[in-house]
Amino acid sequence: MECMKESSPVATREHRLHTAGWREWVSLPELGIFRIKAKMDTGARTSCIHAFEVEPFEKDGTQWVRFRVHPEQNNVEHVVTCEAEVADFRAVTDSGGHREMRYVIKTQIEFKGMRWPAEFTLTNRDTMKFRMLVGRTTMNGRLVIDPSLSYQLSIEAEAL
Repeated sequence: MECMKESSPVATREHRLHTAGWREWVSLPELGIFRIKAKMDTGARTSCIHAFEVEPFEKDGTQWVRFRVHPEQNNVEHVVTCEAEVADFRAVTDSGGHREMRYVIKTQIEFKGMRWPAEFTLTNRDTMKFRMLVGRTTMNGRLVIDPSLSYQLSIEAEAL
């Protein structure tokens, strides 16, 4: 393993890089989601979150979207209803090569002691193991992933 030199551009960036595990508990406080397990996915460009009953609507002359989330895997009783302004509506290709039009929202993502704005696409992940993927764009300049670790920056890391 190589050590980072002090003169490295990564070492002198405004945001120091933090090591995250391949999975983390995170929070999306502006959406009212205070604990959701996320896979740190360096193969995905954009982050995504499990959403169902996605309904666009207009609010104060801008396009918004209302959607529901099951933040806990295998628990359909716990539902959080969210609203967010639409940042974009774009075609996304999933890991299986399937293209899908998805709403894109911007909201704050929070890891233990850190918070920053991030883009998320909304898609149904009912059959997936993780309700959320954190992609490269969200991690860039802030996180590095150690695939041998889990829950390094989790909101409740001590309790796990």
